[in-house]
Amino acid sequence: MKFKTKALLTAGFMTLASLGAGTAQAVDLTMYYPVAVGGPVTKVIDDMVQQFHKENPDIKVESVYAGNYTDTMTKAMTAMKGGQPPQLSVLFSTDLFTLMDEKAIVPIDEIPGADKEWLNSFYPAFMENGRVEGKTWSIPFQRSTIVLYYNKDAFKEAGLDPEKPPTTWAEMAEMSKKLVKKDASGNVSRWGVEIPSTGYGYWMLQALAIENGQKLMNEAGNQVSFNAPKTVEALQYWVDLAAKEGVMPKGAVEWGTLRTDFLEGKTAMMWHTTGNLTAVKEAAKFNFGVAMLPAKERRGSPTGGGNFYVFKSASPEQQQAAVKFIKWMTAPERAADWSIKTGYVAVTPAAYETEVMKNYVKDFPQALVARDQLEHAVAELSVHENGRIYKIMNDAIQSALTGAQTPQEALDGAQKQSERFLSRYK
Repeated sequence: MKFKTKALLTAGFMTLASLGAGTAQAVDLTMYYPVAVGGPVTKVIDDMVQQFHKENPDIKVESVYAGNYTDTMTKAMTAMKGGQPPQLSVLFSTDLFTLMDEKAIVPIDEIPGADKEWLNSFYPAFMENGRVEGKTWSIPFQRSTIVLYYNKDAFKEAGLDPEKPPTTWAEMAEMSKKLVKKDASGNVSRWGVEIPSTGYGYWMLQALAIENGQKLMNEAGNQVSFNAPKTVEALQYWVDLAAKEGVMPKGAVEWGTLRTDFLEGKTAMMWHTTGNLTAVKEAAKFNFGVAMLPAKERRGSPTGGGNFYVFKSASPEQQQAAVKFIKWMTAPERAADWSIKTGYVAVTPAAYETEVMKNYVKDFPQALVARDQLEHAVAELSVHENGRIYKIMNDAIQSALTGAQTPQEALDGAQKQSERFLSRYK
């Protein structure tokens, strides 16, 4: 889903023009921001930055909504090479190696104002993608895990306990069979489960792989395990949900329209980002539940979403202003408010200790599922040549789901292609 809205938001930050100088000069910041889910994300960001302006009347922030994550990364890199890069941006937490290879960003822990207490206040699972070689390169903000959304009314109708979602792969397949609904002509009017395969197929396969006990990459970002037996088994399970069990549509399941399918009752369960939680809460005409992803060998989900990055080309004053802005945006009260309004996970434990969050989760416990799943979470797939590797993986997944190749053939090909690109980083 692409948003072409460009919002200019002004705020300010007072800085001395030089040591001993008495004149103040505003610091201008341009922030590229991605929108990857439904709901009021741009309005929430607009409101937050306007509030920042009231409290810090000397920083000018131009907030550019540049499309989805891929579009935003492309535009940020194009702007950088054109000599007009943003000073900060929210990009995939997994874009780190690419941004480092491009020498685009600066370690945030080297910028004045980024103190250790603040840097250590975030959930460790969210910091895994942001720390490399002993340095902190990015700060969590728009973060998520994959969760299972399920229609409690459909569970009741199928004779299933609406308070007991599937906890294992086997249970999900069996429950899905009972949840499939067909019309008089035998056409499926409601699927048992849908896992999206377009856009972020690699993310879903990583979830299945870690649940099967298989990590997909090493910490150095130069080795992948796409055709490991347990990865192949994970993709085979995904394929079988459609081809063998008949509980999921064959072929591609669209990321962008899956939430609508769920809300319209076309699928009883869906795997999706917790970033859609508030949108589902506000639009669902039925009782719904949220659960951790089912397990094979273990529970697990990769983390997901975006982090704040500060660009190397920004002046020292701009870098300090960017850190001040990021600290403000991730403060406990605002992290809690952001989570409530969007569904993304609040990035610090302190956010869940605020009164507003305590009151919210008391009435809506579904909001705690993604946070609780952090205990079982792993860093999202992040390697050098990330864009190329994602495309290779997504193409392989589509090839398997459409039946063009077996999971083994598709992942053997993906491994071979990926090794060719990653070999230069070893």
